[in-house]
Parts: sequence; structure tokens; C-alpha cells
Amino acid sequence: MILDRLQNLSRYALLHPGIAAAVEWLKGKDLAALPPGRQEIDGERLYANVDEGQGKGLRGARLEAHRRYIDIQIAVIGTDVIGWKSLSECRFRFTGYSDEKDAELPDDAPDAWFELVPGTFAVFFPEDAHAPLACEGKVRKVIVKVRAAW
Repeated sequence: MILDRLQNLSRYALLHPGIAAAVEWLKGKDLAALPPGRQEIDGERLYANVDEGQGKGLRGARLEAHRRYIDIQIAVIGTDVIGWKSLSECRFRFTGYSDEKDAELPDDAPDAWFELVPGTFAVFFPEDAHAPLACEGKVRKVIVKVRAAW
């Protein structure tokens, strides 16, 4: 997992060619002006979801993990609270992995919580279970989905 300021995102482009492509797509974008929903970038290899919604609180947020995609979550409006736990440390499986949804839902509690404030981003790799929307208020985020097997 990576947590940093949005202006530093390009520093991580060398980690994965899809992250480099995401950095290029994000350059000059007014993230607050993007319409809600899916933003096409490069088919199933790279796309973004613009999500607006109400937080679920610490008790309502559930861990999730993805095998096919790396998530780059960017806070645009409002502060999200996100939980994190290494997937390898998750012991309780609420559901098995769903290939259709690219999601596994461990029923563990996060080991750490952090705030994703506007102007920051978090990168979650397939080994990172994360619990987004643990905030109480409304948030708007851009989630860039990067195919792990580029």
C-alpha cells in the first residue's frame, strides 16, 4: 500500500506500466468535474470509476481485496477513512473470491486506519485488503483500476 500527496503520484510510475499510464491520464484532469461513473481509458486494462457517496462509518466498512486490479484511490471532495490489512494476515473469509466481481471479502478487522483527505491518494495492490468508506460524511473519489497483469 502507498499513501501520498497527489502531486507525488508520478514518482510511482516506475512501479508498474499501468500506473505510468494512469499518471498520464490524470495529468491536467479536473477530477471534481468528471461525471460520476466509469471513465474509459484503455479498455479493461485501465479505467476509472468516479464515485460519490455516503460513508458507512467504521462499523459499516468491510475489507475487500482484488486479484486482477491495482486500485489508485484519489480523494476529491470530503475525507474518506480507509482500513488496511495485509491479505496474507486475513484469517476469516466472509466469501471466497468472486472472479466476476474481482473481489474477496475477508471478515477480519483492519490493522490500521487512515484518512484520505482531498489531494491525497492511496494505492492498493492485490495483497492489500482495504476497507473504504469508513467515514461518516459524503465523499467523492476517483478510483483508477489498473490491470495487475499488464
